[in-house]
Amino acid sequence: MNDYNTQRNPLTLKEYGRNIQKLVNYIKSIDDRDKRTQYAYTLVDLMKQINPGSKDTQENYQKIWDDLFIIADFELDVDHPYPIPDKETLTRKPDRVRYQTGAVKFKNYGRNFQLLVEEADKMEEPEDREKAVIYLGRLMKSLNTMWNKENIDDKTVIENLKSISRGKLDIDLDKVREHNLFDPFVKERPNKGNNQKRRGSNQNRRRRN
Repeated sequence: MNDYNTQRNPLTLKEYGRNIQKLVNYIKSIDDRDKRTQYAYTLVDLMKQINPGSKDTQENYQKIWDDLFIIADFELDVDHPYPIPDKETLTRKPDRVRYQTGAVKFKNYGRNFQLLVEEADKMEEPEDREKAVIYLGRLMKSLNTMWNKENIDDKTVIENLKSISRGKLDIDLDKVREHNLFDPFVKERPNKGNNQKRRGSNQNRRRRN
């Protein structure tokens, strides 16, 4: 059955588009809390990249987390770096994000991803372009896992990225495989320092023994 506009639920924040809202709904459906949190951080990274008007500041980063909870109707149970916004007093009107018109080649990645590809192509330094390709490759794997619940191989990721960028973005497949450059995002939780302390304590115990 075709997904007509008349059959779709209204968007909570239109500036992020329907694909973002679908991804939020998918994350809400994940049973494992750690996995939900990992995908939430990945999605916030994507939301930050697709909003060209946002500066890389703590205030804007918190605003994007607020937007995530708004889209989730405040029903997203994840570890998060900021307090959840108050639903009753929230009156913010969404900023407009300019979207490009035209067909999307791979709908599972969405139009926002296409905008990221265009931004990466504007980079002139080879090192910056490679970092952008690696970021996009990881994001493609994460998005594909969210949508299709299956992994795609590195070769397919590179082929899809070349197709979306009309051959302008590429990377050596052997290099990707050797260094696992396209491994999906894994965000470190704030308790990283505690884990290091535990490891240090364990090592001290071994020395005493």
